[in-house]
Amino acid sequence: MQNFSHCTLFGRRLYPVESRTAPCWIAVFLLISSFCLQAADRPNILFIIADDASRDSFGAYGSTYVKTPGFDRIAKEGVLFTQAYNCNPKCAPARACLLTGRYSWQLEESCNHNPFMSEKWKFYPWLLEESGYSIGYTGKGWGPGIWKGQDASRSMDKANPAGRPFNEISKKPPYQGISSVDYAANFEAFLNQAAEDQPFCFWLGTKEPHRGYGLDNWKLDGRDLSEVTVPDYFPDNETIRGDLADYAIEVEWFDTHIVRALAHLEKKGLLENTLIIATSDHGMPFPRVKGQIYDDGFHVPFAARWGEKIKPGRTVTDFITFPDLAPTLMEIAGVPAPGQMTGQSFLPQLVAQNSGRIDPDRSFTLLGKERHDIGRTDGELLSVAYPARAIRNDDFLYVRNFAPHRWPGCDPELGLLNCDNSPTKSYLTGLTKDSPEYHYYEKAFGKRPGEELYDMQADPDCVTNLAGNPQYRETMAALWAQLESSLKAQGDPRVLGKGDIFDFYPNRNISRQQKLYNRPDYDPVKIFEEKYGK
Repeated sequence: MQNFSHCTLFGRRLYPVESRTAPCWIAVFLLISSFCLQAADRPNILFIIADDASRDSFGAYGSTYVKTPGFDRIAKEGVLFTQAYNCNPKCAPARACLLTGRYSWQLEESCNHNPFMSEKWKFYPWLLEESGYSIGYTGKGWGPGIWKGQDASRSMDKANPAGRPFNEISKKPPYQGISSVDYAANFEAFLNQAAEDQPFCFWLGTKEPHRGYGLDNWKLDGRDLSEVTVPDYFPDNETIRGDLADYAIEVEWFDTHIVRALAHLEKKGLLENTLIIATSDHGMPFPRVKGQIYDDGFHVPFAARWGEKIKPGRTVTDFITFPDLAPTLMEIAGVPAPGQMTGQSFLPQLVAQNSGRIDPDRSFTLLGKERHDIGRTDGELLSVAYPARAIRNDDFLYVRNFAPHRWPGCDPELGLLNCDNSPTKSYLTGLTKDSPEYHYYEKAFGKRPGEELYDMQADPDCVTNLAGNPQYRETMAALWAQLESSLKAQGDPRVLGKGDIFDFYPNRNISRQQKLYNRPDYDPVKIFEEKYGK
């Protein structure tokens, strides 16, 4: 299993992080000369992240109807990870995991979507800036939510946990629904102002393929719907295919900025000393995908290129997760990771010479969610979570739903708000119970049992729940034991009997909740403080 018990430095294993006391830091100080020797050769870092792009939408993973030459080039000239996961399949919590190096359930209020994010957390870009890096971001960084760490006295009033903003350059988008921010041009502007002798760390976050899309952009683009691949959890018709084609256009727009960003690095002679990572925060904004504990929601694309440091054309099957990113980048930059980071560096996986499973202990990953969106009630409680945890290995996905009496997509009468509006959503919610396709609605929005089990080899779309099959009773028991013990070791409040706190962390959209529930007096901040204190 994944090892959470040691910190590493330049690949050297030090002392247990459970105590991260003097011995570990003494070792760090003894190696300070290594930092000095490495400083001049510290690589640049370009992190590229899509907003809502599924793993199977990239050519490197077999997509045929979405063309992604930029991402595919990174994979071809570097390493492609086949078992990369986001820990929590929604924008704000997934990005918080990336930036802090912590598992979602260790992030308190930031396990939820749209939180008031605490100033206690340390973010890898700002730690790298303190060590001498120039940092910046364009497009979408961390969010949505309110970051309490903004500090005008440090010129951070417009900053983000992802870095200092570079969003001034715009470009007319080709179709409705695409942002006018010219991400690649803003990256070039960042490069133009950066000191030549200073390493950089830049976050290029597109807002695509997030909803909404221009309806039937695929017609304007001349797409052939017969080429579209429809997952098994959707009916196959023109509405669904058209929606997927509109989505494909936006994934390809994201990819054009990868192509242009690589060109900017080549032009400046920076390509070979830049670690480039490309990924997405979670799966596509469709029912049963975004925000849901099924494979297409949390199994993300992930490829990295780093000149001669990474042997090209490799494919790694080791399990990595978003909390692993920050400690990896800290180690690569020669900066000791702070004690808050509980992820595990995957530097050995990046620089290994062979493909396949590099570390046999990286054989599974942990996943979970709490509240993603408002609009779910439980008696007198408003804006409650849909608590779930899961474990994924090579063969199975096991899910434990802790409150199966709640609606996973939020309450139907309040609009199923944990699912973006779309033609696909409208089609499914328009199905009646006597329709032969009604089971598609139930799979997307119906209540779920306390346990779910899916055979990931035979059923990658997670359509057939095996939890009720006696044949898998021992498998489920073993997976739950592994999941529970791992979460307890990480201090997850949900398995320690203190998970109700996630229902009470306030969502920052207070006025919207007052209107939604017709409760003008509703004050989630006050409710939280009365129950848990400030």
